Amino acid sequence: MIVIRQATVDDVPGIARVCAEGVRVTEGSQNLATPEAIEAGIEKYYNTERLTQEVQDITDFQSGYFVAIDSEINQVVGAACGGLTDPTNACLYCLYLDPTRKREGIGSALLAAITDDAVKRGATEQWVHATKGNEMGIPFYLARGFEFVREEPNTYLPRGGIDWVARRPIGKVNN
Repeated sequence: MIVIRQATVDDVPGIARVCAEGVRVTEGSQNLATPEAIEAGIEKYYNTERLTQEVQDITDFQSGYFVAIDSEINQVVGAACGGLTDPTNACLYCLYLDPTRKREGIGSALLAAITDDAVKRGATEQWVHATKGNEMGIPFYLARGFEFVREEPNTYLPRGGIDWVARRPIGKVNN
């Protein structure tokens, strides 16, 4: 059984593993970034020190991480992070799964948890960025009501490149 819940510090090693594996499969298998850029991004954003801080730093604008736990093996099999960029706009910062656990509804459940949290914080719109050409992530987001808005340079990750940016209404509109 999969349990979705707010992450704790004890989940950090599992979050780091799932996010690193997810980035390697998503970016690497689609040739969206060089191996060096992938590893630099993992080291920068999914190291245990940073993840520990992000799990603990829940504020009015930051939801921290949510995790998907396979209760039969007591293991993190998915992780997602989000927050508000202003009082009515939420952003999904990351959503990764154990690559062997795709197509089980885990990603949808994590997105729902992040979305519910954003609605409780007052958001009425949710945004997501994905690497242009990401044929794993983009169809997932489109199927969940996100609509393409624009492309923009990615200045956040060490690899650079172009981001595909989309949004959807959330809150009472979707409930």
